[in-house]
Amino acid sequence: MSDPNTCDLLIQRATLFDGAGGPPTVGDLAVAGDKILVIGDLRNWRARETVDAQGLALAPGFIDVHTHDDRALLIGDMGNKTSQGVTSVVVGNCGVSLAPLTLRSAPPPPLDLIGAQADYRYATFADYMVALDRQPPAVNAACLVGHSTLRVGAMDRLDRPATGEEIAAMRASLQEALDAGAIGLSTGLDYQPAEAAPTEEVQALAALLKPAGAIHTTHMRSEGEHVIEAMDEAFAIGRSADVPVVISHFKVHGKPNFGRSTETLAKFEAQRVRQPLALDAYPYSASSTVLKAQELGEAPKVMVTWSVPHPEATGRMLDELAAEWGCSIEDAAKKLQPAGAVYFAMDEADVRRILSYPHTMIGSDGLPHDTHPHPRLWGSFPRVLGHYARELGLFPMEEAIRRMTSLPAERFGLTGRGRLKQNYAADLVLFDPTTVKDRATFEDPKQVSAGIVAVWVNGESVWRDGRSTGARPGRALRRQQMQTALS
Repeated sequence: MSDPNTCDLLIQRATLFDGAGGPPTVGDLAVAGDKILVIGDLRNWRARETVDAQGLALAPGFIDVHTHDDRALLIGDMGNKTSQGVTSVVVGNCGVSLAPLTLRSAPPPPLDLIGAQADYRYATFADYMVALDRQPPAVNAACLVGHSTLRVGAMDRLDRPATGEEIAAMRASLQEALDAGAIGLSTGLDYQPAEAAPTEEVQALAALLKPAGAIHTTHMRSEGEHVIEAMDEAFAIGRSADVPVVISHFKVHGKPNFGRSTETLAKFEAQRVRQPLALDAYPYSASSTVLKAQELGEAPKVMVTWSVPHPEATGRMLDELAAEWGCSIEDAAKKLQPAGAVYFAMDEADVRRILSYPHTMIGSDGLPHDTHPHPRLWGSFPRVLGHYARELGLFPMEEAIRRMTSLPAERFGLTGRGRLKQNYAADLVLFDPTTVKDRATFEDPKQVSAGIVAVWVNGESVWRDGRSTGARPGRALRRQQMQTALS
């Protein structure tokens, strides 16, 4: 623009949260193209669009570090995320990514959580990234490659360790993914496709990460009785590869383990000073994944989220179905397969303790293709702001925002995002700090949160007036591009 005091978007009189945890200030913010142009007193500026944000909070767009949106990015408006103020997602978590893999039969659980056989059509990771380029999503996406996906593509049987030849094939696929822009390797060692993989198998793959500047994220081998041993394994993999490790959906699961977050957090903190570590959590005391028989004894209540042979069971409690069918809970679970479930098997005191830990990032872990999803898919970020920050006072609003913006941007290498700062990406959320709150419930999970006024991704409006705009300005955030974004 020829006039130095003009811009594309001008947000005036907003309460500005910088994303770094600093105290809020009142001011104006100008956007030119896809970048934040300037922040300050801009009362004499002119813009193509001006927003009076008096009484509202403006923050960097939230970064959902733990999602399973691999397929959802390509097919939907991502309203379940933009309605929460989310502008960037990390996909490919828990060892499950949509690429690199093509299938001749139905995907084994949990790969079926993100797609059917036909959806696994990307022989290379580059193919998937190009698909995101050609059909841009509404939000930005940083992509992990999944260990279980690599195993399914390289092995004829998953109930054993990989052979040297199979590890070589997986390493080749992983290297191709890293060259294509993947930000790291994820594992899901608690799931059947990877249960038989020894630590050494993962270490052989993780050895490729440091030269690429990539990271390792893990759904650990246990989050219950053997959680300490699982943490030791995760730490060992990180040390062997000399790379940062992110422990996904950090929790203690199952009634016998209630209260053990005191132990696991202390262990994590002691190790954090010895090697680069991070963790994320979702703000709920119930988890959600495939329906697994081994989980039934640890959860007082189980709700069915989907079932292929019995779609009518969606949203029903498993014990009620078992009573109707005149069988045990275990037999009912077998009858429902393949299926998904919500497990009410965590202690709220543990959830609050983990959320209160200063290094905890927020990840929804939502499953967008579930018929009756966990409410975290629609409500995680407003729940942190409204319930845990404003109502319970676990942390100040600026600290809640830091956990969802600059902290994940730093940990995942999303350079130039996560801050209200000149020349940073114009990923922005405007919300009412007095009313923001989740409305999604376990009974009615697909509910838009209150208090999210407007959301911009790369300077373009994606959410306003309580609905998606239909714009798709998101980008595939390739690791190589992010590493040079501000240089």
